[in-house]
Amino acid sequence: MNNLKAQFLLDPEVAFLNHGSFGATPRPVLETYQRWQRALETEPVRFLAHDLPGHLSHARRRLGDYLQVSGDDLVYVPNSTFGVNVVARSLDLRPGDEVLTSDHEYGACMKAWQFYSRRRGFEIVTQNIPLSAPAPDAVVDQFWAGVTERTRVIFLSHITSPTARRLPVAAICARARAAGILTLVDGAHAPGQIPLDLVATGADFYTGNAHKWLCSPKGAGFLYARPEVQHLVAPLIVGWGWEADPAFTTGSTFRDNLEWLGTNDLSAYLSVPAAIDFQAEHNWPAVRRRCHAMLPDALAAVEAVTGLATVYPAGSAAYHQMAVARLPAGIDPLHLHTTLYNQFRIEIPCYNWAGQNLIRLSIQGYNDAQDIARLIAALQALLPG
Repeated sequence: MNNLKAQFLLDPEVAFLNHGSFGATPRPVLETYQRWQRALETEPVRFLAHDLPGHLSHARRRLGDYLQVSGDDLVYVPNSTFGVNVVARSLDLRPGDEVLTSDHEYGACMKAWQFYSRRRGFEIVTQNIPLSAPAPDAVVDQFWAGVTERTRVIFLSHITSPTARRLPVAAICARARAAGILTLVDGAHAPGQIPLDLVATGADFYTGNAHKWLCSPKGAGFLYARPEVQHLVAPLIVGWGWEADPAFTTGSTFRDNLEWLGTNDLSAYLSVPAAIDFQAEHNWPAVRRRCHAMLPDALAAVEAVTGLATVYPAGSAAYHQMAVARLPAGIDPLHLHTTLYNQFRIEIPCYNWAGQNLIRLSIQGYNDAQDIARLIAALQALLPG
């Protein structure tokens, strides 16, 4: 039934239900990645000093087409956390300013905001969004209640990491633009999991990963900035790109400042077009639909074991290929995670978020009903009945 399993190098003995953490790269994409690495090592000077700018330009254009923006308005970065750091460091935030975010954000990115907050004196305001949040319009209103006259930046995930919730970022970005508030969207889990139109999303800055749901090699992400705000972005690493020599400029200070990080292997970036092609060749919209269709039954089966109510409304569009379910309060989720792997060979995250124990299921094209059945049998054996 699932002919995609053979396309990945994942251990066949493991039920891999954790694509959301680091992704997995298909064999043909990994082969392209290795060809780029060999091309670099065959003639490093020619490749890095002469050929790389053209290769990067092509890879940016392909990714831009995929995201429905101009490739000139984005740059490759290693990951979304790097992109968040670029923006957080660049913006001129001062004492009295506020950055509004939610309590569903990824920990590493929040650490970046906390680091710069302590150094500059601006405040981080965290707005609560209940785990069993209602319809998108109500989520917008709940979040917007945190806006004050001091709000300068809104930082929000498109699809949250700890709670696997799709947030209504387009509506929030539209309100923010009207109010003169800058927006940064963390799209780490969005590319490849949902169709994206970054212009329609309306964020001033949008950072995402290609190595998760788009299935590129590890270490490929991007940062998009609307042309009107690109002048605000400063280099995180100062190198040859800053005040670039005319012979080496890309024609954009935004790209020059962020693309030249010193000697580095950028093969993961150059392999993103191969990941896009792989998904196109395998009719990825149909793959996503199949994966999404598996989740409601999987969640219902987990909830039948735990006896705990779903966090999603019936027929919810709040999740796509990744979702969470509650676990009993009296267990140690980290112990459960370890036991599921060591005893049952199931890779799936279990953790505590905001005082609630959760298990997060990722369904990718290589997963099938046997993976879910294996998880349910393990939970029946391990959880209190």
